[in-house]
Amino acid sequence: MDTSALKSWRRSERERLIAARLQLDAATLDEWRRRMDGYLERSFPGLARTRLAFCWPIKHEYDARHLAKTLRERGALTALPVVVAPKTPLAFREWHPGVELARGALDIPYPVNSPEITPDAVLLPMNGWDAQGYRLGYGAGFFDRTLASLAKKPVVIGVSYELARMETIHPQPWDIPVDYLVTERGVYRRDPEGLAYLGVPEAGDDPSALSSPVCYAGDIKRD
Repeated sequence: MDTSALKSWRRSERERLIAARLQLDAATLDEWRRRMDGYLERSFPGLARTRLAFCWPIKHEYDARHLAKTLRERGALTALPVVVAPKTPLAFREWHPGVELARGALDIPYPVNSPEITPDAVLLPMNGWDAQGYRLGYGAGFFDRTLASLAKKPVVIGVSYELARMETIHPQPWDIPVDYLVTERGVYRRDPEGLAYLGVPEAGDDPSALSSPVCYAGDIKRD
């Protein structure tokens, strides 16, 4: 598939998947969000000691603001991405209620006048995802460009729904896969052969089974 055909195909798939997501009713979205909050809390307890970047939800994406509030109460610092300029890496600025917000690209709020931070972990929404852990985003390439630019890559946890599963996004050399994926079904880890389904984490499970640096983040100081 040449570059032009790939762009057209991805645009069509993006529109299809967003339309399907927008058909979800409020009760279903809330139920799935609560499930995913629980999976993230139990599987990645170290998030409470990290600089955590997440995205303001749009178009019925998973709403990470509830989990972010819980994690801040446990010691996390939370941040939102900021578009600096087209075709440049994103910046991440600290955000919590009370920090001034402005409206940016796609009418997404972003913090102004708050400190810029480098995240230890990112909760990354995905319009679509495939068996290798690659993400179909909104087409601007901001997150791939940003992750490639960071001296130390944060742990990237994709957050999406099972209805967004694709056979492949036809990844290109610049596409960067997630390390983990959490959906309403449960938790996946990216292994060399692709995403491996780990199941539904229960209370009392050992999070170290995920072998994630995030899980041990509670053992180190954030700075």
